[in-house]
Amino acid sequence: MNFDVVIVGGSYAGISAGLQLARARRKILVVDAGERRNRFAAQSHGFLGQDGREPGAIAAEARVQLERYPSVAWVEGRAEGARRIEGGFAVDLGNGRVKTARRLVLAAGVSDSLPDIPGLRERWGRSVFHCPYCHGYELEQGRIGVLAVSEHSIHHGLMLPDWGTTTLFTNGVFVPDAEQLRQLAARGTTVEPALVREIRGESADVVLEDGRVVALDGLFTMPRTSLQIPWVEQLGCELDAGPMGAFIRTDAMKQTTARGVFACGDIARAAGSVALSVGDGAMAGAATHRSLMFEAD
Repeated sequence: MNFDVVIVGGSYAGISAGLQLARARRKILVVDAGERRNRFAAQSHGFLGQDGREPGAIAAEARVQLERYPSVAWVEGRAEGARRIEGGFAVDLGNGRVKTARRLVLAAGVSDSLPDIPGLRERWGRSVFHCPYCHGYELEQGRIGVLAVSEHSIHHGLMLPDWGTTTLFTNGVFVPDAEQLRQLAARGTTVEPALVREIRGESADVVLEDGRVVALDGLFTMPRTSLQIPWVEQLGCELDAGPMGAFIRTDAMKQTTARGVFACGDIARAAGSVALSVGDGAMAGAATHRSLMFEAD
C-alpha cells in the first residue's frame, strides 16, 4: 500500500481528520479539488478562536500546519473514483494515476444548487445565506427574508426572528396550513405569498411579480445539495435523505456502512458549519486510526 489512509477532500473536515492521523504518525495522502463550500463568503463565524476570519485563510493556515508533518502528502486535483482491493482501496486520481491505502476518509463536501431566480446567485455568501448561526448576527437585527424552496423552509421562518424582522416568501412552493400560520404569527414572521421575480439592490431586495419591492438586509434560503464525489455508493456507502439532499450515513464514530471507509463534514451530515466539520474530522481521524490499530483489514 502507498499510504495508510487516503483522505478525499482537503477542507476543514479533511484537514482535521488528517491532523489526528499525522499526529499518530500514519502515512496519509490528501486529495483536494480546491472547492470549499464557503468560498463565496467573506467571513466565517461561530468557530471558536477564528470568529470573523476569512474562511480561505483558515483553510490555508490549517493546510500549512498539516503539511509540517513529514508523513503527509497532498495532491491538488479530483479523485475520480475508488475501488476496494485486497488489503484496502485503490483511488483513481485521473491520467492513469492510482494511489492505494488501507483506509479511506471521505471529506469532499457538497455543492449547492440555488433556486433559479435572477440576482440570487450573485449575492450568495454576501447577502444571501443558508445558515443563521453563521451569518444572522451581522444583519444587526435588520430586515430579513426567507425564500422558500419547500415546506422545510418554515424552519427558517420560525428561527430567523431571533436575528431580525422576518418575512417568509412562500413563492408558490407551499401554502402554510392553519397551525403553521399560527406558529409563524407567534414568532412575528410575516408571510408573503406573491411570487418572487428577482433579487436586486445593494443587499438582497426582493422584487415581487406584482411589482412591489421588499427591502431587505439579508435573505436566507435552502439550496439543494449534491455530493462532490458521486461514486461513494459504488464503495457500498449507504446514503440518508436530508431536507436539502442526500448525505453519507455514518455511525457515531464516522464509520460508513462500507468497511474501512469513514466520512466527515458536510458530505456526512444533513447540515453543517466550519465548527461542526472540524469536530467531525477529528472524530473520523481518530476512529480511522483506531481501526488501523485494532481491526483486521
